[in-house]
Amino acid sequence: MIKKIILIGAGGHSKSCIDVIESSSEFDIVGLIDNDLDQKKILDYPILGDDSNLLAFRDKIAYAFITVGQIKNANLRENLYNNLVSLNFKIPIIKSSLAYVSPHSNILSGTIVMHGSIVNSAVEVGTNCILNSNSLVEHDCKIGNNSHIATGAILNGGVNIGNNSFIGSNTVIKQNINIGNNCVIGACLFIKKNINDGVTIK
Repeated sequence: MIKKIILIGAGGHSKSCIDVIESSSEFDIVGLIDNDLDQKKILDYPILGDDSNLLAFRDKIAYAFITVGQIKNANLRENLYNNLVSLNFKIPIIKSSLAYVSPHSNILSGTIVMHGSIVNSAVEVGTNCILNSNSLVEHDCKIGNNSHIATGAILNGGVNIGNNSFIGSNTVIKQNINIGNNCVIGACLFIKKNINDGVTIK
């Protein structure tokens, strides 16, 4: 049975999320919630209202998903996730039909696995994460809550990523490296040493 869902956030990232959700045929997108009410539609889906309307929709629609992107920090996505939890929305795991997710991995609610991504065995991914298009998460990796692995990034075996961290496009992280909480790692880098909490590398 196809389930109705509303999406939270109508920026550029939402367009990619919509494409992923449509590919799975698991959810029927009713529309989007966004605080910018000047726009009326995203990819033919209506803007239903702003954050103040969420509670009213909860009586009609059980599922909601965050489609706000994340680069500099995870604060907005984390706050939105906590708000959806407080309103008792069901926050699913979204997996593209064009991704591979090992049955021996464990992914928690609110995380999206986008087109072309690979999640291999014994991987653990926390809540509210983005595994963006063509990212590779190898065996035994652990990714904390509210983290974003950007397009084409590679996490080799045994890499640990903390909470609220960002790994930029096409960055490669050597096996068994630890990246702390609240880190921002830029694009096209090779990370071969551990990174402490709160560090930004460009």
